Amino acid sequence: MARRFNLTTAILICIFGLAGVAGFAQTAPSFSDLVEQAGSAREQNNVARAIELYSQALQVNPKWSQGWWFLGSLQYQTRAFAAARDSLTRFISIAPDPTLAFGLRGLSELETGEYPRALTDIQEGISLGGTDRPPNGETLRFTECLLLTRLGKFNQALKAYKLLIQRGGSNPELRVGLGLAGLRMALLPKEMQISQRELVVAAGDTIYEFISHGETAGAQAFANLFQKFPAAPNLHCLYGTLLYASDSDLAFSEFKRELEIAPGNARAQVLMSWALLMQNRALEALPYAKKAVEETPQAAGAQIVLGRSLIALGELKEGTDHLERALQLDPENLEVHIALGEAYSRSGRREDAQRERSTSLKLAQDGAYSFALP
Repeated sequence: MARRFNLTTAILICIFGLAGVAGFAQTAPSFSDLVEQAGSAREQNNVARAIELYSQALQVNPKWSQGWWFLGSLQYQTRAFAAARDSLTRFISIAPDPTLAFGLRGLSELETGEYPRALTDIQEGISLGGTDRPPNGETLRFTECLLLTRLGKFNQALKAYKLLIQRGGSNPELRVGLGLAGLRMALLPKEMQISQRELVVAAGDTIYEFISHGETAGAQAFANLFQKFPAAPNLHCLYGTLLYASDSDLAFSEFKRELEIAPGNARAQVLMSWALLMQNRALEALPYAKKAVEETPQAAGAQIVLGRSLIALGELKEGTDHLERALQLDPENLEVHIALGEAYSRSGRREDAQRERSTSLKLAQDGAYSFALP
């Protein structure tokens, strides 16, 4: 009897258990239900619930591109930056128009410390027209400036900042970012030490004055800056680079002044050499160029000015070697391609010379080259 009872009980349990499973399956929400519930949670600003529901819906249908966009956007909003990056990557892979996602993925990568990838994505977003919708445009352009600075592309950063200022940029951290780029400090504003802030902000204010109000106002602003920080490095180099396009002689005097304050400043050595080369004074430029390479052999600008000085003095082989080293260090530097084209031509290497001329032309047309001044 007991055995029959146990068997019967087991059968009943089995039957009702299966019925329970079947009932659960019937009540499980469908994909369309999940989509509706997720949208409702998002509209009600119930972010955590919306993320949960979008995640469930995407498990059912991982090809739902709009779901990946909403999920990535909400994850970014909750500072889950790595998760946002991954969701936006899924969106970009299947969406017909992923323009805005490049910018948001770049912002996520900025927060996760993936700076080269972040810059690539931000610039892709800009090139695809992601800046056409304010304030999104200013955010992307300012982030591009920050990333260029963080990656040590200071001249490109200053060029990008100038464009941003001319477009009326008003980000509260704009002048801090300008100061970091101008002083050649490869930092984000949040990475700056408190002790650095006064100088950085003052430099940023001065650059802003120069760009937005012209050289006369800029000259007074720089005079005030020099008076307040007479021994701070790179300030005269900064002023000279801003002046160079319009007044190379005054820029030259600023580079000289920098070396009087800081004789070991390799950047000033490079700029002095460059300014002398532009005046066809290669023999005078050579000592500065050699010193710059001794101090900073991994700097493309130092290798460029030494290579050009040597070639101008007839040392083709040694000069070309230094230019090729510069090319390895900075493949997108327009000046090194122009200089190599000339060096190869003078050495009888016609095919190499033609290749460098073609590359120079393409870089100039694309606008994707490093700033000419080293």
